Amino acid sequence: MTITNGHANGHANGHANGNGHASIATLRKTYEDAGQSHVFSFWDKLNAGEQESLATQLASIDVARVNRIYRNAMAAEAPPTADGLAPPLVGKDISRSPSPAPEEAGPLPEEAVASSSSPDAARWRDVGLRAVADGTVAVLLLAGGQGSRLGSPNPKGMYDLGLPSSNSLFAYQAGRIRKLQALAAAHAGKDPKDVRLRWYVMTSGPTRPVTEAYFAEMKYFGLDPNDVVFFEQGVLPALSNDGKLLLAGPGKVFTAPDGNGGLYAALRRPVNANTDMTVLSDLHARGIKYIHAYCVDNCLVKVADPVFVGCCIERDAQCGAKVVRKTIPTESVGVIAKRGEAYGVIEYSELPAAKAEQRDAKGDLAFWAANIANHFYTTDFLDTVEAMERKMVFHIARKKIPHVDIATGEQLNPKEPNGMKLEMFIFDVFPFVPALSVLEVDRAEEFSGLKNAPGSKSDSPETSRRDLLAQQRRWVLAAGATIADGVEVEVTPDVTYGGEGLEFVAGNNFVRSGAIGRPEDVAALV
Repeated sequence: MTITNGHANGHANGHANGNGHASIATLRKTYEDAGQSHVFSFWDKLNAGEQESLATQLASIDVARVNRIYRNAMAAEAPPTADGLAPPLVGKDISRSPSPAPEEAGPLPEEAVASSSSPDAARWRDVGLRAVADGTVAVLLLAGGQGSRLGSPNPKGMYDLGLPSSNSLFAYQAGRIRKLQALAAAHAGKDPKDVRLRWYVMTSGPTRPVTEAYFAEMKYFGLDPNDVVFFEQGVLPALSNDGKLLLAGPGKVFTAPDGNGGLYAALRRPVNANTDMTVLSDLHARGIKYIHAYCVDNCLVKVADPVFVGCCIERDAQCGAKVVRKTIPTESVGVIAKRGEAYGVIEYSELPAAKAEQRDAKGDLAFWAANIANHFYTTDFLDTVEAMERKMVFHIARKKIPHVDIATGEQLNPKEPNGMKLEMFIFDVFPFVPALSVLEVDRAEEFSGLKNAPGSKSDSPETSRRDLLAQQRRWVLAAGATIADGVEVEVTPDVTYGGEGLEFVAGNNFVRSGAIGRPEDVAALV
């Protein structure tokens, strides 16, 4: 954005003249009307470059939307209802109307859940493989997280779990895409070159350059670079407790990531500065009907799982979610529950102890359906989310936010929370889905999260490595091989997607640890 004669190139919340230029006066008026004019407090003290930067940032912020998000979020901080949970917000824009009467939250009904161990799974797999072969399925990866909690300077997807293959999380997931393409081609009798999965990779501002460079360095893990699309998670301004935008410096608004639910808005923005293409426009242009979305930190994820995709297609689902069975009341995982006619996720921190410990007639946890951030969408459904977002409530995270004092210009570093960051979660769309399709899967086969630092008791690099190698050990044994005590045998996605196609290991006794990326590798391990 270049400022000349009081004008700035760019759009100021839609207020621009026919030449695409928005005047600073227009920008000021937009923020004055929104009650946020203080962001210009230091304008006259900024040099031309700083003014240009601030104007560009302010023009990129939909300040009316920010105000609406704040009002909705504050209204949602009503006292808990009789069941100990916040009031539901289904179908209401609470910036304009009061919250609806509370409804009792109940467990997810067993009859509402399909199972990956069902006899129907073989048919679902067939439907899913045909959809992949037809080019109507895409993969959407949430990979904006940094590896700071893991002690890594790199994005989490680049993390090496210490496997014999030294494969990173990105490498494993790309390998599963390659293998699934081959399986779908064989299933449909097509040339493997004719079956390709589009992979949309959502990064964040700090992780995008490093992620793109890593993919290029690794030659896209054997995938066609034209099939990998990078785009960025959005940000929202941090706010004071009374809803005012906080300035990180005299010429910069303090912003923070808008949560993994920011995915939906990110799908509508151009994937980079050099194109008008968005993820949504690309999905439509390529005739893609179904999307599998997941988080990068699950080493066991079945990327574009044909059973899950086929189940949702057969059920004519607009949106679907995988769950695993929660067995420990205190486990730090949200659960899918039912409230009225809608479904939603209750975070573990919001689930009262009495409900977390509630048991059903069989003695199992009543609130058992642990959400693992593993979702199915139709493209048509994603088209409708923008309208839903006006009714959704962003979650408030109260934080200590360094900022500039507007009155004095002094840089403040508060010792107590002084403001809020606002986030949307990816599952916040669930209450707006007419019929959410839920599939229960085996935790040991499909979920092992990586969230905590090395040495932690759960969700750590050690537990992820353990769970992945344990799964592959089961596959090798089931294929008819034996493994000596203490020996670790890794079978990479080059040879199997989910344990199939391992007949070549039958009859072998593995006495050395190592990775199998092709049948010839067996000889070195027996």
